Amino acid sequence: MNPIIISNEILLKLKDKHNVSRREVEQCFENRIGVYLEDDREEHRTDPPTLWFVAPTNQNRLLKIIFVFSNGNIYIKSAYDAKQHIVDLYEECGR
Repeated sequence: MNPIIISNEILLKLKDKHNVSRREVEQCFENRIGVYLEDDREEHRTDPPTLWFVAPTNQNRLLKIIFVFSNGNIYIKSAYDAKQHIVDLYEECGR
């Protein structure tokens, strides 16, 4: 797996705002089934593109993981509990 980079700022946000740990993010990458989807909404477009997926942690907590892939690294932008409509969208388009 490519190295997962989480800045201190993002790590704090994940912990304080979403109660998500680094290990849970890693578990989602390990447990992912399906493809990465591109966030092509105008306000979220980046270069390189922002990608996302939904996967469970080892405790079966479904998280939406949002990241950018650059220079062989995965840069985490956010991770949080996936709402049902996001799970449904991923099931339809990402699997």
